[in-house]
Amino acid sequence: MLKVLFMGTPEFAAQCLEAVLAAGYPVVGVVTQPDKPVGRGGKVRFSAVKELALKHDLPVFQPKRVRRPEVIAQLKELGADITVVVAYGQILSAEALAISPRGSLNVHGSLLPRWRGAAPIHRAVMAGDAETGITTMWMDEGMDTGDMILKAATPIGPEETSGEIHDRLARIGADLLVETLRQVAAGTAPRSPQPADGVTYAAKLERADEVIDWSRPAVAIANQVRGLNPWPVAYTTGPKGTLKLWKASVYTGAVEPRHQGPPDQAPPGTVVALVKKQGFVVATGDGQLLVREVQPPGKGRMDAQSYINGGNLMAGANLQ
Repeated sequence: MLKVLFMGTPEFAAQCLEAVLAAGYPVVGVVTQPDKPVGRGGKVRFSAVKELALKHDLPVFQPKRVRRPEVIAQLKELGADITVVVAYGQILSAEALAISPRGSLNVHGSLLPRWRGAAPIHRAVMAGDAETGITTMWMDEGMDTGDMILKAATPIGPEETSGEIHDRLARIGADLLVETLRQVAAGTAPRSPQPADGVTYAAKLERADEVIDWSRPAVAIANQVRGLNPWPVAYTTGPKGTLKLWKASVYTGAVEPRHQGPPDQAPPGTVVALVKKQGFVVATGDGQLLVREVQPPGKGRMDAQSYINGGNLMAGANLQ
């Protein structure tokens, strides 16, 4: 069977590694990002891939720069036939991509060429895409520009979060990787160039992506909220400080005029109504948003009704 050199870091990658091992492929080495301290205590936590590799007594390598000549030479000595890269976290040079004689393949969380880049799952949900999927591809020096091997699509439900899509794609990706390796070993793996049409880029998430702009349409804000759930979470500024929004949806019910002027003329960010057992309704640039779950400063997640019951919000309040 193909001897595999595996490169990856988070849980998404760990599921792929586990599938490769379960399929019986010998993994000659695992490359993952260096350990980093996390939290206030600065405790060092291993990556999900490292934890799994140690569990299976696999050799683990954690270079700061995998492209360094001495690192490449060390990894070549492992004698892998092919390199598998899944959410590793470093850009590979041409030399690094050529460590294994059969080349390097990647498992990417989108239907390429849509959403090349660092945050394909978040961007697909935030954009309101109806579907996404997994693409396996032969890697080149570009940003997710290599020839495609296999694809598997999955729908994105109107209420699904990035976390839910991530977990489903991780399972799909693991299965598709095993099938890809089977075809590579059999010499039947295709090479399909990516089309020039339909290319979009999934830029790395920035702090600005988390801030809610109430002048945007309600549907766009709802997609932003679920697209940033469970991380890094969208937020606004309310009467009592920063307020994270965990769940929200477009509101289509009747709104009583609890502010000055008709509901459809309220300035964006105005809380136009409190809906019993559901949450609070906010005016946006186009339509209204029903906020259903929030997290106030220094507290845990709670349903919006509990937040209202605590005297934290009244109709007519302004969110910024």
